[in-house]
Amino acid sequence: MERNYTEQYRPLSPWAYFGLNILFSIPVVGFVFLIVYTFSKSNINRRNYARSFWCSALFGLILFGLLMLFGAIYGISYQDLATSMLQNVQ
Repeated sequence: MERNYTEQYRPLSPWAYFGLNILFSIPVVGFVFLIVYTFSKSNINRRNYARSFWCSALFGLILFGLLMLFGAIYGISYQDLATSMLQNVQ
């Protein structure tokens, strides 16, 4: 049974989500498309996916900031981690 959706409510295929994920990951072009699709009214599903991409990016930035903060508080650096990992391997 095929449903006739309007362009605004047409569902996206799994390949569309995959392609959008790759498109949004391209540094400058992806950022521009992400902004355009976030405020676009042409397809609600694509707009909501772009907004969820913003939410996941914000969550990642907050997590990265917290890890950097704890690293600065406890004096952990990447060089210390790399040195300890190399000593464990040998």
